[in-house]
Amino acid sequence: MLDSDLAKLYGVQTKVLIQAVKRNIEHFHSDFMFQIPDLEFSNLRSLIVTSTWGGRRYKFYAFTEQGVAMLSSVLWSKRAIEV
Repeated sequence: MLDSDLAKLYGVQTKVLIQAVKRNIEHFHSDFMFQIPDLEFSNLRSLIVTSTWGGRRYKFYAFTEQGVAMLSSVLWSKRAIEV
């Protein structure tokens, strides 16, 4: 799942989710999370407009099932705690 979708699911802003991941990066091995490749990013960016500058300016993070579970332990939202 993409970071923006997970942020909605957990009830936090995408930047909050990414900050939590970066603060706890040792918990997110490459088989839990990765940044999508440049080609996929340019394709997605053209489909999703999320900023006033005409689209997202940084690459999406994609999370595997284990990464989604790990997010529950590093996010402090009420919904993340319930998950």
